[in-house]
Amino acid sequence: MTEKMRVSLLGLGSMGTAMATRLLEQGFEVDVWNRSPKEIGDLLDKGARKVGLVGAMQNDFFISMLSNDAAALEVFSEDNLALAKAGSTHLNMSTLSPNASKTLAESHTKAGLGYVAAPVLGRPAAILNGKLLIVAAGDAAAVDAASVIFEKVSAQHWNVGEDHSKSILVKLGVNYNLIHALQAIGESVALVESGGVDPNTFVEIITHTAFTGAAYTGYGPMIVNRNYTPPGFSVALGLKDVKLVEDAAADLDLKLPVAGVLRGLFESALNDPDLRDLDWSAIAELTRQRKI
Repeated sequence: MTEKMRVSLLGLGSMGTAMATRLLEQGFEVDVWNRSPKEIGDLLDKGARKVGLVGAMQNDFFISMLSNDAAALEVFSEDNLALAKAGSTHLNMSTLSPNASKTLAESHTKAGLGYVAAPVLGRPAAILNGKLLIVAAGDAAAVDAASVIFEKVSAQHWNVGEDHSKSILVKLGVNYNLIHALQAIGESVALVESGGVDPNTFVEIITHTAFTGAAYTGYGPMIVNRNYTPPGFSVALGLKDVKLVEDAAADLDLKLPVAGVLRGLFESALNDPDLRDLDWSAIAELTRQRKI
């Protein structure tokens, strides 16, 4: 970019803060807004500009990374969208339900705004390291225009079509697969550890050849060493994603036999004062500590 593009970032949780940092590092001018008061001195020191909600929707592109359907539908209500810059495009990088994404797409169209459902794959570290993946869906021209941002903040992005629900289904499918991996690692570690085997050796073995995916190499050592803080992705968000998967499957008249079991694990972890504030991989402790 010969001239710096100004974009907005709405939602400064761990993912949103990382995205704002990445945008600044990649040469964008960045306006930031959060629903609740939050200390953002580091971002301001790096050049971000704090704005109000209306101000955050005055750039050609505004990106949101909000926690759930309710937050997104509240922030991007029809009344609020009516105050956005005409012709601007919203890149929604949150993991929402297909139904919420459809509602938002319709309300943006009604307001004369572009809307791209662009959920992301990766933790905050992936954003900062340029390894984030983005799955986008929406109007082809809007997705193409957004590529100037996607190419700067991710390792790769995909356009899976104009139906916004498709990108959401891909993200839910990825997270559902990952949740299975978390529980599989936890059960395997509990098994070998109970038998007196060094779990670090076990993880070294399963990540050497057969299981070289990021779930095993990333979460294996975390589970073995109980390294669940700070949480890159919370137990509460894990439960949210399982419920979104169940709802999406129900809408498609599909039965996922293990989904209820996984939901029960996250509900148990969320009700456990020792686990509720940890990384979502801490569901492994339910098996390990025989709390199931």
